[in-house]
Amino acid sequence: MNTAALTPLFVRLKLSLLRNGLRQSSGRKAVYITSLVITLLFAALQLLGLVLLRGNAHAATVTVLLAAVLAVGWAVMPLFFPGGDETLDPTKLVMLPLRPRPLIGALLVASLVGIGPLFALCLLVGSAVASARGAAGVAAAVVAVPLALLVYVALARAVAAANIRLLTSRKGRDLAVLSGLVIAVGAQFVSFGVQRLGDAGGLAELTPAADVVRWLPPASALGAVDSASEGAYGSAALQLLLSVAALGALLYAWQRSLVKLMTAPDGSTLSAAEPTRKGSRSLLSLPSSLRLPEGRTGAVVVRSLRYAWRDPKTKAGWVTSLAVGLIVPLLNAVQGSGSIYLSLFAVGMIGVQMSNQFGQDTSAFWMVALTISSPRDAYLELRARALALLLVSVPYSLLVVVLTAAVLGDWGALPEALGLSFAALGALLATGAVSSARLAYSIPQDSGYKNVAPGQAGLAWLSMLGGVVVAGAVCAPVVAVTFWLDAGWVLLPLGVAYGCLVAEAGLRVAAPQTSRRLPEILSAVSKG
Repeated sequence: MNTAALTPLFVRLKLSLLRNGLRQSSGRKAVYITSLVITLLFAALQLLGLVLLRGNAHAATVTVLLAAVLAVGWAVMPLFFPGGDETLDPTKLVMLPLRPRPLIGALLVASLVGIGPLFALCLLVGSAVASARGAAGVAAAVVAVPLALLVYVALARAVAAANIRLLTSRKGRDLAVLSGLVIAVGAQFVSFGVQRLGDAGGLAELTPAADVVRWLPPASALGAVDSASEGAYGSAALQLLLSVAALGALLYAWQRSLVKLMTAPDGSTLSAAEPTRKGSRSLLSLPSSLRLPEGRTGAVVVRSLRYAWRDPKTKAGWVTSLAVGLIVPLLNAVQGSGSIYLSLFAVGMIGVQMSNQFGQDTSAFWMVALTISSPRDAYLELRARALALLLVSVPYSLLVVVLTAAVLGDWGALPEALGLSFAALGALLATGAVSSARLAYSIPQDSGYKNVAPGQAGLAWLSMLGGVVVAGAVCAPVVAVTFWLDAGWVLLPLGVAYGCLVAEAGLRVAAPQTSRRLPEILSAVSKG
């Protein structure tokens, strides 16, 4: 079957998938319609902004860089959101009597159906309107807009086909869940870049970068519009050819991946009885010098750290907290607008991991519940979980505070900041232990993007935000000593001692509540 015959069939298939997906539930239909309206509204505003940019001396700079940013987004989105489009998985077509070459053409056209391509098309049209001047510029824009859109779609398809075995594995699901980290960290760097851009004098600072990017496909297609408008027809033709060559290379890579997927065996068809490598160790191997207590404490510490390493959602929470907590104070310090006390933000980010300890166990918590028969058992369980968090949070907090002090050159405030950090960490451990007993909620495992079961969002917000607010109130005496008495180095041991006392008090309060409320906790964490 050739491409011309396959293309209408695959377009109808894509439309059928969208229609049938919306028929599954009214909630899914409402979410899709809402996302469509929001996307179209945002795209319309972006289109209007780009049209208003027409005539600006730096319009071409903005459009070229925007095209490059869109390309990056299309390249990485299949890796982080593989479940967003079921047609991204070519392995579902392996058993059909189809050849890769006509299949590519049909899939490429079918891929143009959806919210993402429509959003990209709006931005590309706005960019073309902002850059095109004269008949030559308009002619180049007519070619550049569909060419760039095809490159985006082919890029996403080639990346998805090359990595589909990874994306459908457990590691791929880990990668999808960790997309929150990329978004959170990327947002911090974007904010930093915008602030630096505003301080440096505006869009003129981006011109050198745009001069390089305009020769990189698919941004070169938008660069051709500006070149044709300026009368540089040779440059415009070369830039368009670069995008055409990129499209051809992507289609070829996509075809190679499809051939491999359709002919090469995967792990499910190979023998699983391979000999185990001798001397292999777990990815999470604690240092031999780290002597954990025997019995329940050591077992719970190891179990908690393994959950943090192996469970995708727990890992996502930890890694995001560690990364964002480090980036925010350091970026502000680099800009000269920060304070060493902003390092407390990092303590807050890692400290909230103590909340909902039992919900992180999901339905497996019933095995833990069987081992808790008294407040003493509950105390040992909570203390061990707090110890597991301390093994990471204490050196991490020390690192963030020292790095912030080094960037700011504010070494005199280092002991006070460290004392406050350790006191805040102890308070967060205390409030997290209590909220784990009083405000446990379920974390669904059937979705990579839901972190709270339906109907429990209020519990989640109260657990996290309420714990932070109460922890701040608990730390008020240490804050008062810091800013009113100028305690200096005295505050470091004072903060450590205060944090230990507060954490111990919180564990003592939470233990009997945990023991008494085990049935309610088990019911709450099992709802997802």
